[in-house]
Amino acid sequence: MPEFENIEFLFGLFILLPLVFLFVYVIRWKQSAKKKLGDIRLVDLLTKDYSPQRYRLKIIIVLLAISFGIVALCNLRKPLQIKGTKANGVDVMVALDVSKSMLSQDEKPSRLDKAKQFINQLTDKLENDRVGLIVFAGQAYLQMPLTADATATKMFVANASPDFVAVQGTNLSAALQLSDASLDTKEKKYKTVILITDGEDHEDKAIDVAKELADHGTVLHTIGVGSAEGSPITEPGTNEYKRDENGQTIISKLNEDLLKQLAQVTNGTYHQLNNTTTVSDELVTELNGMEKKAISSAGGYVEYQSFYPYFLAITVLLLIAEVFISEKKLQAA
Repeated sequence: MPEFENIEFLFGLFILLPLVFLFVYVIRWKQSAKKKLGDIRLVDLLTKDYSPQRYRLKIIIVLLAISFGIVALCNLRKPLQIKGTKANGVDVMVALDVSKSMLSQDEKPSRLDKAKQFINQLTDKLENDRVGLIVFAGQAYLQMPLTADATATKMFVANASPDFVAVQGTNLSAALQLSDASLDTKEKKYKTVILITDGEDHEDKAIDVAKELADHGTVLHTIGVGSAEGSPITEPGTNEYKRDENGQTIISKLNEDLLKQLAQVTNGTYHQLNNTTTVSDELVTELNGMEKKAISSAGGYVEYQSFYPYFLAITVLLLIAEVFISEKKLQAA
């Protein structure tokens, strides 16, 4: 079904309303001015070559040109082909830690930025899988349901930040519970969760939730971001280190032991995110080895046929026609 890529530009059609009122005012002003000039018959004689009908036609053509131009900006398009249609794949729910500890810079430029790089690389390599995105800190939120649109995935990943979650901290159990609920719990296979975090859990319930994932047939792969030595947490905006109630600088450390346990519970794998390319390749190998299901809209992008060139061409032709239409009456042969 055809759709508008930039539907918000349709509001530009409201500009036609003041233009219509303006043109009506000009027409009435001309009629009023004509009456004030003196003898109507003399004025008609002096303006016998002027055609009010052709002037109105020019106005209508300009309004139509503006309308078609705005529709061209909206880019009416029709989907032609979805990459990977009728292919087999798995559902992948990515849970991304956006707590302030992910702003630590023991990974450059930061833990969060490196995690985003990894997700983008992984998305490019997933050919027939659907991907969803959850962001979490002290709470977890579904940012993007399962989709085959790689462009949408990258857009949501790029915008992810600690500002998305009002409650700070790191609640791994909330992230895993929401990931599980966002997948088809009736299926006992074909699905996986990728947990990307530094592993600092403030709730201590993650292992129990991982067992629930295993019961539902979900494989959990964990990605550790950061270092065992740790790094201070930089407060956004102030660039000052975060401190505890005693004034001591807080050091955020990678909790590999917990992440390895979580993955082991579901027969998943653990990877430390030292090299984004290597880890994405390893994870793609794991996903390709899973049993797959038919996904009708699997893939990474949608090809469209755009109709804006036709609307743009009509706009140009109308403007050219308006220029060549004279306000004078056609001379009789």
